Amino acid sequence: MKIALVTNGIWPYVIGGMEKHSYYLCKFLAQKGVYIDLYHTAKNTKYDMNKLEFFTEAEKKFITPIVIPFPPSDGLPGHYLRASKKYSEHLYQAYQQRERPDFIYTKGMTAWYFLKQKLKGENLPPISVKVHGYEMFQMAPSWKAKLGHYLLRPIFRFVNQKADYVFSYGGKITDIIINQLHVDSKKVVEIPTGIDASWVYEENNKLSDVRKVVFLGRYERRKGVEELSAALNVLKNTHQFQFHFIGQIPDDKKIIDSKIIYHGVITNAPEIQQILRNSDILVCPSYSEGMPNVIMEAMASGCAIIATDVGAVAEMVDDTNGWLLPKPDVQLLTKAISEALTCDAQRLIACKQKSISKVKKQFLWQNVIDKLISHINSVK
Repeated sequence: MKIALVTNGIWPYVIGGMEKHSYYLCKFLAQKGVYIDLYHTAKNTKYDMNKLEFFTEAEKKFITPIVIPFPPSDGLPGHYLRASKKYSEHLYQAYQQRERPDFIYTKGMTAWYFLKQKLKGENLPPISVKVHGYEMFQMAPSWKAKLGHYLLRPIFRFVNQKADYVFSYGGKITDIIINQLHVDSKKVVEIPTGIDASWVYEENNKLSDVRKVVFLGRYERRKGVEELSAALNVLKNTHQFQFHFIGQIPDDKKIIDSKIIYHGVITNAPEIQQILRNSDILVCPSYSEGMPNVIMEAMASGCAIIATDVGAVAEMVDDTNGWLLPKPDVQLLTKAISEALTCDAQRLIACKQKSISKVKKQFLWQNVIDKLISHINSVK
């Protein structure tokens, strides 16, 4: 079987949850003996993307990288949308030079030009669309973000409605696809994200004298860093804890306190693992999400989770392994973090252990990829 995997980039050439999902998707498909034409891009990378340094030699035998430069921005309003459409066109032009695959798996807006050609009568294999967070159909943290959402909605409606199949993480993501985008439920295929078994760490089953909390993510408004920082400004005066920020937080957004540690951007997986495995709780207070890799990584590392009920987060987090909040509200965050810092030790340990068992039962990539291959075999 051969799949065209059409992406906006793969980790670590491009940093982000969607890109990490693309990397593992490619990796585990290759491990299963599936041939992949990998269409991807990056900007200012220090790596040679044609060498696929982050795959094993055995995996590389099944992967053909096709690197397409992302069009430069013109700096005018709507520039990202225009560049994305042009990128999709360039991807299709490269696709035409390759042997026909059995299935086309596209990420985000990359499907746009493929679907336009299929509607014109081009003989293309089944085209699937994977949009991770559908942020443009979720809660906006500001009026500026809301305007951006309105600009993006038409193209995402188009690619979802015209695709042969739409992959969903489940939960509220499926609700968006069916109820807001009016996609036929028969075209929706629910497959969760996954995590490599090497992340599972069952020894994080004890608590230190001071409970350790972590946030891992980019600094952008929808991630709820402002609300989290406001909650920490209250808690630092009343509670004992150690809080770790992983990600580039602007200096003017940092809290000057010995309890709060800013690590900056970390791309080295073992270093991230070490911090997570030494932590008790992950906080993910986002306004919108898909099925965050950071929550999956923290669960596999043995962390309890405090997160907002957005996207497919409820598929991972409930009261057995953490605290699920209706929105990224400062008071709700303050209360939840306070409860996690002061609750009975046995309750927090039980949450940590439940996170690990959920990952092992539902979210290992080795099992998730079988569901994807089974679906593709049934429709190719």
